[in-house]
Amino acid sequence: MAQAREAIASGGRAPAAASLERKFERLGLREPADFVVHLPIRYEDETRIVDIGSVMPGQTVQVEGEVLFSEVQLRPRRQLVAALSDGTGRLYLRWLHFYPNQRRQVETGRVIRVRGEVRQGYSGLEIVHPRVSVAGGPLPDSLTPVYPTTDGLTQPALHRAIARALEQADLSESLPDSMCQAFGLPSFANAIRTLHAPPAGMSVHELLERGHPAWRRIKFDELLAQQLSLALARKRRRMQRAPALTASHAELVQRLRAGLPFTLTHAQERVIGEISADLARDYPMHRLLQGDVGSGKTVVAAFAAAQAIASGHQVAIMAPTEILAEQHFTKLQTWLEPLGVNVAWLTGSLTARQRREAIEAMAAGRVDLVIGTQALIQDKVHFPQLGLVILDEQHRFGVAQRLELSRKGEEAGGEVPQVPHQLNMSATPIPRTLAMTFFADLDVSMIDELPPGRSPVITKLVSDTRRDEVLALVHREVQGGRQAYWVCPLVEESEALQLQTAVDTHAALSEALPDMRVGLMHGRMPATEKQATMDAFRAGEIQLLVATTVIEVGVDVPNACLMIIEHAERFGLAQLHQLRGRVGRGGGQSVCVLMYQGPLSQVARERLRAMYETTDGFEIARRDLEQRGPGEFLGMRQSGQELLRYADLQADAGIVEQARQAAIELMERYPEHVQRHLARWARGRQDLLRS
Repeated sequence: MAQAREAIASGGRAPAAASLERKFERLGLREPADFVVHLPIRYEDETRIVDIGSVMPGQTVQVEGEVLFSEVQLRPRRQLVAALSDGTGRLYLRWLHFYPNQRRQVETGRVIRVRGEVRQGYSGLEIVHPRVSVAGGPLPDSLTPVYPTTDGLTQPALHRAIARALEQADLSESLPDSMCQAFGLPSFANAIRTLHAPPAGMSVHELLERGHPAWRRIKFDELLAQQLSLALARKRRRMQRAPALTASHAELVQRLRAGLPFTLTHAQERVIGEISADLARDYPMHRLLQGDVGSGKTVVAAFAAAQAIASGHQVAIMAPTEILAEQHFTKLQTWLEPLGVNVAWLTGSLTARQRREAIEAMAAGRVDLVIGTQALIQDKVHFPQLGLVILDEQHRFGVAQRLELSRKGEEAGGEVPQVPHQLNMSATPIPRTLAMTFFADLDVSMIDELPPGRSPVITKLVSDTRRDEVLALVHREVQGGRQAYWVCPLVEESEALQLQTAVDTHAALSEALPDMRVGLMHGRMPATEKQATMDAFRAGEIQLLVATTVIEVGVDVPNACLMIIEHAERFGLAQLHQLRGRVGRGGGQSVCVLMYQGPLSQVARERLRAMYETTDGFEIARRDLEQRGPGEFLGMRQSGQELLRYADLQADAGIVEQARQAAIELMERYPEHVQRHLARWARGRQDLLRS
C-alpha cells in the first residue's frame, strides 16, 4: 500500500511501514478520507507559557523555568525529584520511573520547558511524569490535538498521517450551499481544518464539549449519512420482491381467532391489521413490533404466521434463549396444531437424530412453522418456501445473525429470488431519538395496552442487611398459596462463578426455609432438566425457584407474584425491567424486591431509582439509553461496529431532526450529493441496515 511503497523507496523500511499500517487498520484508517474524519478526543494548549505562580491543582499547564535542584530520593521509594522556578513560584517535578537521559534533562541550572497536570504534593504543587523539552523554542500557533489511538501507535505518527491525508483527500463540499446556509453550517473543509488544528485563543472548553460550530457540522454530517443510508435501505427494500401473503381472511386465520381462550385487546387487533396489510404486499415487510413485557406479542406473531402458512409459505421464529423459544413453541403449538399446522422445534439441545429429522422435515416442506434458537441459521438448515421470518428480542442477536436468517429465504427463489418478510419483536421499547436515527427505515407497530386483569408490579428497594425481612416476605407469600422467584446476582467475570452463586444460594435458602419446596435453574443445566424444573414450577410443585438470568425472558407463570433480585445493583436497567416482567402475570398484586448491597455507585443508584419510580417501559428505555448508549438496543455491541462516533442521541436530538429533513430534501433534489456524502461517511456500513 501507499505507506509501504513509500517506505521501500526511502531505504527499505517496509517492515516498519507495514507494522504502522496494521495499527492504522485497527482504527479503521485505510484511505485518506478515513484519516480526515479521525477527529481529536481532546486538545492540549501548547500555544502559551504560564507563570508558575498562577498555576492551580487540576490544571494542565506549560511552564518554563530554571532547575533549582535535582536528586534521586530513596524514600518512600526510589524516585527522581526536581524543583523548577521562574521567579513567580516554585513547581516540583517527580518521576516514579526514570531513565538516565531524564536525569540529564533536569540537571541543576538547566532552563527547561515543562508540560503536565498539576497536583498538590507533599512539598507543594507538583507534576508527576511531566513532558520536558528545551526552553525558548517556538510555540505552536494552534492547539495540539490528541487523537484516539491503539497500542503501539504514537500521537506523532497519527499527526503526520493525518497531516498527509488533509493534503491528499478531497475536502470538497458534499452539501448544497443552500442547505449549509439554511442550517447555519460552516463548510466541511473549514470544520475539518478547525478541529484538526484549532487556532490559538479558541475555547478549549467549547471544543471539548463539542459545542463549537465545527463540531456541529461534523455531527450533522454523521447523522445525515445515517438518515440517507436508512432511506436508501428502505428504497432498495421496496425494489426487492417478496411473496404476497394475501390470505388474511383465510379459514386458518379465522379458526385461530375463534379458538383463542381470550379476547384480543384493541391494540393487538390494530397491530395484527397493520402486519396483515404489509404481508399482502409484494415487497418485503420490515416491521418492528414493540410491546412492553406481557403485552401479548406472541399471539400477534401467531396471526402473522397463520396468514403466511395459509398462503402456502413456511415461517421461522428465532428466539435468543431456549427457554423463550420453548415458551413460544408451547403456546403456538397449542394454538395452531389443532388447526392442522405442522410446528417444529430446533435448538442446540436436541439429540443429533432429533435435529437431523427436524432439518429434513423442514427441507422437504413438511414443516409449516419452525421455532428455535440460533440453531436455525446453521448451514444445514434449508427452507423451500420461507415467506416470513420473526425475530423475538431482536436486539439480543448480533447483526450477522439477523442477516443470516433473512438470507435463508433468498435460497428459495426461482428466476428472481424472493426475500422473506421480516417481523422484529422487542419488549425493550425504543426511545424516540433512537427510533429516529437507527430505525427510521422500519415500520413500527406498538402494543400500548396490557391485557385485562394485569396490575402494575410494586417495586421495593431493600438493603441486603434486611435479608431476614425478605425471607419472611417469601414465607408469607408461599404460605398464602403463591410462588416466588429468587434471582441470583449477575457475575460478569465468570459464568462459573454465577453458577456457583446460584448453587450456594439454593442451598442457603433450602436451609433457611425448610418447610418450602425450593428449586434451582441455571444456564448449564441439561435442557431436559431445565424443562422438568420449569414444568414443576408451573405446576406448583416448586414454590420458590432460585435462578440465574436464564429466566429473564420467556417465563410465564401466573401464580408467581413475588420476585427477589439479589445484588440488583449489578444488573442493567433493561435486564431489571425484563426480570420484573416475569411477575404480575396473574390477577393478584405482585411485588418485585430489588435487594442491593451498599455503598452504591452513582450509576447503580440511578438505575435502582428508575426502577422504583416507574414501570413504564419507554421511560426505562430512555434512561437506559442515557446510561449505556444505543449499542444494547441495536444488538450491535457484539459486531464491533461503532454506531455514532461524534453525535450524541440525547444531547443532539435537535440535529437529528434537522438531519431527517435534510435527508428528504437531498433524496428528492440532489441525488449526486447523496452519493458524495455517503462515500465520505458511510464507507461500507450500509449492509448492516438490512438486518
